[in-house]
Amino acid sequence: MSLIDIHAHHRLSREDALSAANDLSRDLARKFDIDYAWEGEVIHFERPGVHGQIWVTDGELRIKAHLGFLLAMLKGPIEREIIRYLSDEFGCSF
Repeated sequence: MSLIDIHAHHRLSREDALSAANDLSRDLARKFDIDYAWEGEVIHFERPGVHGQIWVTDGELRIKAHLGFLLAMLKGPIEREIIRYLSDEFGCSF
């Protein structure tokens, strides 16, 4: 398995960051048939070939994704898309 582990800083309020993370989860579920569930301020997500968590805290966001064999070959493009999304939707800095 290949690991994506991204730490980012955001300037959103806690409420806005949680709302944006929820929007992200819904978008992933719709586009990629990913199942997700909230546990406190952590989103757990999974589908065949990938599983992970998204942590949302005051000023920080962390995404950890474990990629299966086939998706591991796309690790670079997946990481770039996550970073682009976080920059656009959360105003994150890395």
